[in-house]
Amino acid sequence: MALQWMILAYIVAAEAGIALLLTLPTPKLIKNQIVSLVSLILQPAMTVVPFAAFQLLDIYWKSEHRLMCTGDVCTAAERDRYEKTTYKAQRNIVLCILSCLLYWCVYRIAKFYKDIKKLEELEKRYKDQ
Repeated sequence: MALQWMILAYIVAAEAGIALLLTLPTPKLIKNQIVSLVSLILQPAMTVVPFAAFQLLDIYWKSEHRLMCTGDVCTAAERDRYEKTTYKAQRNIVLCILSCLLYWCVYRIAKFYKDIKKLEELEKRYKDQ
């Protein structure tokens, strides 16, 4: 069960690294190469969105069918276990949302740089005429 969350955590870290790499000030030639590489990676990386959505549905289903431990009937160990699973679920929800949000940010940053490149080429063509 923990493998999927470890994979999602690595994906979030990779997306954060890519977003940081895209936003660092670099020479134009290197930036264009980075943006083209990231653009090639973006389409296969889209699989993170349905994966995260599936994990969110799994968390929701488990929270709906989890035994509640709120009364005096529960022992301290059961209450601790219940709270621990609640905290883990909250952490995993944050991971899922972050993975989708970071994917969107990387996509928008790459699209922004591509649009700038197209506009610069268009401006250069108009100046040459």
